[in-house]
Amino acid sequence: MKVDVSTPEGTPMTVDAATTAVGSALRIVPQFVARTHLDDLDVDVTIQSTYSAEAGRYVVSQVSTSASEAGTDVNLNVLRKLPIGSIVQAAAPHCIAWTLDDESDPKAEWLTVAALSTNDERVIPAWLAESVVAPGNEQARMEVVELLYGASALAGIAPVKTIADELSIPHRTASDWIRRARAAGRLEGMRYHVGRKANG
Repeated sequence: MKVDVSTPEGTPMTVDAATTAVGSALRIVPQFVARTHLDDLDVDVTIQSTYSAEAGRYVVSQVSTSASEAGTDVNLNVLRKLPIGSIVQAAAPHCIAWTLDDESDPKAEWLTVAALSTNDERVIPAWLAESVVAPGNEQARMEVVELLYGASALAGIAPVKTIADELSIPHRTASDWIRRARAAGRLEGMRYHVGRKANG
């Protein structure tokens, strides 16, 4: 799903807007607006989402829908089909930043998860995934687990599945690495509640 992401003031989203620290090495945008066109419903949708420290993720605070063609009826049936969770999931990677440099260095280069992604199906490049699962890369592994957990949990996606898929590791190993990252204080401010519907 293609989304246009901006600040609430309407400025296109850049890494500079990621000012809120979460975990040990992530910065996120505290609030964003995402716009998309839904061909199947023939409507334009705009959502506003805000990071909630209590929820440990982005929560949607406003949704607006308008017909993109004259004659389209924005009725209850259309509103029920709005993929609000999917819009948040598509927008969140533009709002989460990470650096391979020392975070305290003012010259550190920060990248959004969207900029790091190689395509719509991967969060991190394959070369990075291969390097962090190799023996002896505990520090880099925990940094990547934090990044993947944050990119998932903040958007309401199951982090264990994301980590297992991205790193090509068993579900049990992904769960163990998440447990170790949480114990090391890397996942502060991010939570995923098992059983919560991903799309609403």
